[in-house]
Order: sequence, then structure tokens, then C-alpha cells
Amino acid sequence: QVQLVESGGGLVQAGESLRLSCVVSGTTFSNNAVGWYRQAPGKQRELVASITSGGDTNYADSVKGRFTISRENAKNTVYLQMNSLKPEDTAVYYCNLIRVFRPSWGQGTQVTVSS
Repeated sequence: QVQLVESGGGLVQAGESLRLSCVVSGTTFSNNAVGWYRQAPGKQRELVASITSGGDTNYADSVKGRFTISRENAKNTVYLQMNSLKPEDTAVYYCNLIRVFRPSWGQGTQVTVSS
């Protein structure tokens, strides 16, 4: 059974940075594309960044140039470096595998950006 454990969120001021981590277990991590998603209050969950098994990355327009996704296969971990944070980045952030049948979501990690 795949498990996803996110960490690294917190309360920061606009313009500051955070790095999120997600440890994936129960699958061959290196074979999977992985994404970071977020869900703000009252909004649908959205994909903000993804990375393929080969290391190719893609970003939502809203975070392009500010967020960087990376992976460390030896640690079964995917990261999201978030710079120049804005209040509109406030959300619960989740990671998950990018596949047709996704595993259950983890608990997520709260990111709050104050203005």
C-alpha cells in the first residue's frame, strides 16, 4: 500500500521561502511521476508542479519561476522549493503519484503566507 507523508509547511510572510518534502513508500518510487498539489479553502485541488521518472518538470502558470520541484530517488522523496511566496499560495499542499489510479491522499502540509 502506497503511503505519502508530506512535511515542511508553516506560516511565513510574503516574499519568504519554504521547502516541502514528501516521502513515498510502498512502491518503486523511481519508476513514478510525482506531483505536488494544493487545495485552498473553498477551492478545488490543483496540480502545481510535476516531475517525471526521468526528471522532466512542469509547472502551473501561477507558480512558474517561483517554485521548483525535484526528487531524490535514493530517499524516495520529492521536494517543492517555494520562493517569493504570495498570500494566494496559502493552501494545504499534497503530493501524489501521477497515474490513472492514484493512491489515497496523505494528510498534506499547511502553508500559510501572510501579507
